[in-house]
Amino acid sequence: MTATLTKVGGPPAAGTVAHKRRARRRGRTIALLFVLPALLLLGALVLYPVLFTVGRSFFDASGTRFVGGDNYTEMFRDPATLTALRNTIIWVVVAPALLTGLGLILAVLVEKVRWATAFKLLLFMPMAVSFLAAGIIFRLAYDEDPDKGVLNAAVVGIHDAFQGTSSYPTARARDGQGLTKGADGSYRTSTSVSPGDTLPLGLVGVAPKELPQDARPAQAAAARTAGADELRGVVYLDFTPGGGGKQGVVDPRESGLPQMQVEAVRDGKTIASTTTATDGSFRFTGLDAGSYTVTLPGSNFAPPYEGISWLGPALVTPAIIGAYLWIWTGFAMVLIGAGLSTLPRDALEAARMDGANEWQIFRRITVPLLAPVLTVVFVTLVINVMKVFDLVYVIAPGPVQEDATVLATQMWLVSFGGGNDQGLGSALGVLLLLLVIPAMVFNVRRFRGSQR
Repeated sequence: MTATLTKVGGPPAAGTVAHKRRARRRGRTIALLFVLPALLLLGALVLYPVLFTVGRSFFDASGTRFVGGDNYTEMFRDPATLTALRNTIIWVVVAPALLTGLGLILAVLVEKVRWATAFKLLLFMPMAVSFLAAGIIFRLAYDEDPDKGVLNAAVVGIHDAFQGTSSYPTARARDGQGLTKGADGSYRTSTSVSPGDTLPLGLVGVAPKELPQDARPAQAAAARTAGADELRGVVYLDFTPGGGGKQGVVDPRESGLPQMQVEAVRDGKTIASTTTATDGSFRFTGLDAGSYTVTLPGSNFAPPYEGISWLGPALVTPAIIGAYLWIWTGFAMVLIGAGLSTLPRDALEAARMDGANEWQIFRRITVPLLAPVLTVVFVTLVINVMKVFDLVYVIAPGPVQEDATVLATQMWLVSFGGGNDQGLGSALGVLLLLLVIPAMVFNVRRFRGSQR
């Protein structure tokens, strides 16, 4: 019995230790064999390009002459690069904050919606669209032509509903027909008129098919005579469909121009104002004796409101950020919603029992408890927006490409998009890598902290 206990409690046999060592080495070898393809791919597709880019950034455009840090110096002297850096900062500051806020609000609201799953699916659906396709969609949506761009069509519709629009933006007077154009776009009689006169004011430049539906022939109105204290006239289209007629004379088939504003002006002041009837006729009554000028204000000929230049130099970056929000809002909502589903419901119910309203619960309980999730979402989006390329390249038109450029697009333009300076492009790539690394390290540490 004593001998048996001594054998069991003593040191293990040398053969057993060697067998365990061989097993561990064999396990490590097998694991290495399984990991080796991934390591080779990682080295070929990530490590080697990074090292090559860093080395290439110290050579000139041709890659034959070592220039040291000249590319990095030139990078911060180039106005286009400074614009790209400024736009990248705008993206980093604005887009992740807006997306995180929208995702948080939508995640909280979706919990109170009956068809929450369908709503989440609808918001997450843009993630299935490639950036190239999304860029084409928003390039069309932002088109300045209201007949093509849906946003400008809506803006023009709202504007015209409240402000109205001129009926004759293309109308103009014939030269030498008694009307003179003013600097403000208005037309006024070349000679003074007095009460008792009848004025035929002929205009051209309006297609017959563009006339208002209630327009009537103007000849009968032109034949009426004015009283002693009134000033009459007719504004008509001095064009006979099918040809014929005489310039400056109201022919039987020539139409009046209704809803045209007309003013009687004396000594620079508007004495009376009226609007033409369906046959283009107008009249001013009760005028004092003296000389007047009849004016057709410039508002009659104002060009139609064309909407907002979404892709102009001033708005192109916010417009592209708007397209980015459309794509990524669902992503932020789903991630934050997953974190929201893990919150302790007893804490929320206890707050409600204590009399806290929904806003207080959201601000003092929900948001603090979701802070780790919100931080991860925010930092992930920061990394993502630093690399944005497709949307900027596709949506921004050529003339404003430099106004919308970010570091990723500038790197491509300098290297392959016409610049052919891969040394400077490599320096831009290194700069972008250095900007992304801190956010990546922060995210990795957050993940490790959450696992512990």
